[in-house]
Amino acid sequence: MSVAQKVPAFRYIFWLGLVALLAGGAWFFRPQEQVWLHKFRPQSAWSQALWSRLASAGGWDPPASASRSLVQPQNQADPQGADPIGDQQHSPEHRGKPRHKGDVDRGDGPVPVIAATAHSGDIPISLDALGTVTSLAMVTVRPQLSGYLTQVAFTEGQMVKRGDFLAQIDPRPYQISLEQAQGQLAHDQALLRNAKIDLERYTKLSAQDSIARQQMDTQQSLVQQDQGTIVSDQAQIDTAKLNLDYCHITAPVTGRIGLRQVDQGNYVQTSELAGIAVIAQIEPISIIFTIPEDDIPMVQRRLRAGATLAVTAYDRSQSTKLATGTLNTIDNQIDPSTGTVKLRAQFDNLDQALFPNQFVNVSLLVDVEHNDTVVPMAAIQHGAAGDYVYLVRPDGTVALRQVRLGQGSGNDVAVLSGLAPDDQVVVDGVDQLRNGSKVTVTKLATSGTTGSTTTDSQTTEGAATSDAMSQQADDNAAY
Repeated sequence: MSVAQKVPAFRYIFWLGLVALLAGGAWFFRPQEQVWLHKFRPQSAWSQALWSRLASAGGWDPPASASRSLVQPQNQADPQGADPIGDQQHSPEHRGKPRHKGDVDRGDGPVPVIAATAHSGDIPISLDALGTVTSLAMVTVRPQLSGYLTQVAFTEGQMVKRGDFLAQIDPRPYQISLEQAQGQLAHDQALLRNAKIDLERYTKLSAQDSIARQQMDTQQSLVQQDQGTIVSDQAQIDTAKLNLDYCHITAPVTGRIGLRQVDQGNYVQTSELAGIAVIAQIEPISIIFTIPEDDIPMVQRRLRAGATLAVTAYDRSQSTKLATGTLNTIDNQIDPSTGTVKLRAQFDNLDQALFPNQFVNVSLLVDVEHNDTVVPMAAIQHGAAGDYVYLVRPDGTVALRQVRLGQGSGNDVAVLSGLAPDDQVVVDGVDQLRNGSKVTVTKLATSGTTGSTTTDSQTTEGAATSDAMSQQADDNAAY
């Protein structure tokens, strides 16, 4: 088949594809509701002509309302040139009103706030640190001689006192050694007595020149040898008695005994590192914690003045108070890698709330400042010029007041300058305030309650913001 014969087939395929493309475009731009046409109306003459051709190829005519929206510019959709949404929003009856649920009405009316009254009080100066409970005595009970363990007399976890019987090693081999040493001592004592008698006889004969002087001197040396043997035999007896005491294992310190490391019937040796059990002294007990090196002078100054510094231990979450003790000592050197120094505090621990190697939070009370002006921490605002508060005036307005802060404790902070006792400050609602704004105090908060009040306010504001976002999304979908 020649090329001329193939041309009609190519033309047929080309026109068929073009018709399919036009039909697809006509289906895509099919007439919809007025809102849809308003949203996708063409903006140029070329796009309007294309729209008309697609409509003709699809075999439909746009309605009159749609035609008007197609030929009119976007900013002339209304013959009067008015935006119904914008006019409604900016009309006098809607001006100043929130458009959606959750929007803040920032009109000229008074702003509802929660205030607190400054008062004169004491502010404790404390240092917070992380600590580890450490036993004052941690002893591993190890056998001091080898032998079979014939008896275990303690119960795991019980409280033991120093000298209490714990375990027994078979004493029979060491009892036999004691008897052997005692027999050898008796033998050597008899030899000594005989040597002393001979020495007395030789001494008399030597005075009469009946024997040689050398024989008497030899006898004196023999007596001294027997005396040395007696001393050695007595040492062997004492060693055997000590071994018998070692067979009877007792508690070296007072404390709480741990888990048993070896069972009755095993052969124990002095080389075993695990020992028989571990005894930890827990009454009293100590906590070792660290503070920064910059705080050492303040603590040392109080200790040199003879003050007893209280230390309070809290659990990991700092919600439960475990025990209260006193600072015992400060370490003699600073750790150069961390810039901190170790301190040891001692606790009676009669209720055994503290456990060895337990992680705790520690609060060291160094000093107490008296008669300070105290306000809730929530009232303090921070800006480029420094810290400030909103002071509630008697006329119902607020004034921005610069303050200088001191020590803080919990939810309260001391104000060194800028406020006086009985002044009212705003603790909640400051995001809507400016200097001179009118306010209405809906609630007077006290120390310790501002945190919960602020939390409730933030929760309400978050719920309102969520509702406003949901309403905005619904409006966008409708538009």
